[in-house]
Amino acid sequence: MPDSLSARRLSRRGLLAGGAATFALLMAGCGSDGDSAKPDASGSGGPWSFTDDRNEKVSAASRPTRVVAFTGTAAALVDFGLDKQIVGVFGETKRADGTADPQAGDLNVESVEILGNVWGEFSVEKYAALRPELLVTHMYDPGALWYVPDESKDKILPLAPSVAITTARVPMTTPIERYAQLAESLGADLSAKKVTDAKARFEAAAESVRQAVKANPGLKVMAASGSPDLFYVSNPKVSTDLMYFAELGVDIVVPTKLESGDYFEALSWENAGKFPADLILLDNRSTALQPKDLAAKPTWGQLPAVKANQVTPWDAVPRFSYAGAAPLLENLATAIRSAKKVS
Repeated sequence: MPDSLSARRLSRRGLLAGGAATFALLMAGCGSDGDSAKPDASGSGGPWSFTDDRNEKVSAASRPTRVVAFTGTAAALVDFGLDKQIVGVFGETKRADGTADPQAGDLNVESVEILGNVWGEFSVEKYAALRPELLVTHMYDPGALWYVPDESKDKILPLAPSVAITTARVPMTTPIERYAQLAESLGADLSAKKVTDAKARFEAAAESVRQAVKANPGLKVMAASGSPDLFYVSNPKVSTDLMYFAELGVDIVVPTKLESGDYFEALSWENAGKFPADLILLDNRSTALQPKDLAAKPTWGQLPAVKANQVTPWDAVPRFSYAGAAPLLENLATAIRSAKKVS
């Protein structure tokens, strides 16, 4: 979810104006005849359509084969079986040492054009040269396309139709299912062993969380992110993964004084202990302070969960696929099982 720095960036993003983009392929109006089209038997030769979470139906004469996506989105589509259809990505893709960013999952980062590697970067020229047939990304707030820069969206969006999948205010299983539907419409085989094995692992991991909660009742869990000036406590009523964790029985701290967008409460470091917690899920992104950085904050060291060494990494922007989410659930179950009540 867009916590701390990313959420503040998100709050500054304007909503996409309805009908602002003139798409290269036909974009019909709202559709109520199902969320996605099944793959046609003739490969990419037949008509294609998909209704996204803006309730906009994107249609084309044939199935798109040149897809550009936010890196985490591309990785989710790869998990569901797409491959050569992904020709370009934007968002954190490569780390400084040239290795793949965790957000990239099993995406082959050497085989795609990287249009931008950080927030705000998106090469319109490289995008146009790719001859894109579809752009896909998350949608945290209605109409806002994740990592598509506001200052250049009017140049980007006319070049290809776009699909946005809701990734906030719904449990994590919802965007996972929606990306599965999109991948299937683009030609992925959801009955492939890779996909069914990942789903079975995800379901087993979800059950392991339920059992861990039952075995360790009363544990209070807080999802948080640290910056030099502020300590952010995330809201499980908005964050899609936290919402799902709560559905599995995890007792997650609910912040009370929310910032714009309701994603989190921003606390001064002097007030970092406002919410008692036995286990802290700590944002593990490069944009957030990590435990070694937080050691310099006296109030961080005074938190009961920190004193008890009950802090575990948290993927604040999860990969919305069964393969991407299963390890998150497994790690959560392990952390819950091994934690003790200290608050």
